[in-house]
Amino acid sequence: MTIPDFLKGRLALPVVGSPLFIVSGPELVIAQCKAGVIGSFPALNARPAPVLGEWLKRINGELAEWEAKTGRKAAPYAVNQIAHSSNDRLEHDVDVCAEHMVPITITSLRAPKFVVDKMHAAGGVVWHDVINVRHAKKAAEEGVDGLILVCAGAGGHAGTLSPFALVPEVRAWFKGTILLSGSIADGRSIFAAEALGADLAYIGTRFIATEEANAVDGYKQAIVDSAADDIVYSNLFTGVHGNYLAPSISAAGLDPKALPESDKSKMNFGSGGNMDKKAWKDIWGAGQGVGQVKTSPSVAQLVAELKAQYDEARAATFGANAALAAE
Repeated sequence: MTIPDFLKGRLALPVVGSPLFIVSGPELVIAQCKAGVIGSFPALNARPAPVLGEWLKRINGELAEWEAKTGRKAAPYAVNQIAHSSNDRLEHDVDVCAEHMVPITITSLRAPKFVVDKMHAAGGVVWHDVINVRHAKKAAEEGVDGLILVCAGAGGHAGTLSPFALVPEVRAWFKGTILLSGSIADGRSIFAAEALGADLAYIGTRFIATEEANAVDGYKQAIVDSAADDIVYSNLFTGVHGNYLAPSISAAGLDPKALPESDKSKMNFGSGGNMDKKAWKDIWGAGQGVGQVKTSPSVAQLVAELKAQYDEARAATFGANAALAAE
């Protein structure tokens, strides 16, 4: 296992709540960190740009107060930076995160070395999300500390490779932290990710249907009501292939079974999409694990449920030696 030392003793589960456009805000992140999983949000969720510093000050302050009151350590948090030409805030947002000493940075689309250098200088680590080995090797060359393997079935911008292919191939040469994303929605799947060779499970869709998530009620209910067959894989909405809920596509007046291809050169992440109907405001992202989501609890309740399932899976595998194996 290659989990950074600063995470040891601070996680109730080996889980990162993935950054969700619009949905992830301070309330969700703080609740995740208090519950013992790494919370995260996209820097672009904080609008306008000066709000980012306000959010970071709030998150740092509330977590510090909670630690002082409870005598416990909260999980750290992460900020996602979209490294694309349409994101004209990138340098500003990285500077703000360095100033506030953000512990973990998640980079998407590419892993520019200036981000890695800046956040390393601030004492943080950088994890980059990838969908194939070629992208993983490019990111490793830029000096990232971890790779998020976004496999088939993940919500949002997902790849097409099976985790049974991608994780072993990357683990064979990469010595940093490996995170696995793709249809992970219960504690048994978290345990399975570890068994496959990942250090941390990367979970997004399951956290959308929680009380603290900044998602409209209709979105949360759609997550609860949907199954894997309701997920559509398309590049129409942002220029990059991703997984979306078919009912939201239909509600936007489009046929989820006959979506046109998008021009990749028109990718636009600064506004959340390249159409009048914006991802993720109108077109709702979700992974193929939605069929496992049946409730919309608080984050604390959800993490406790995931922990019970995870412990049960470990016990079924290791039996009486489960506690020893966990060490």
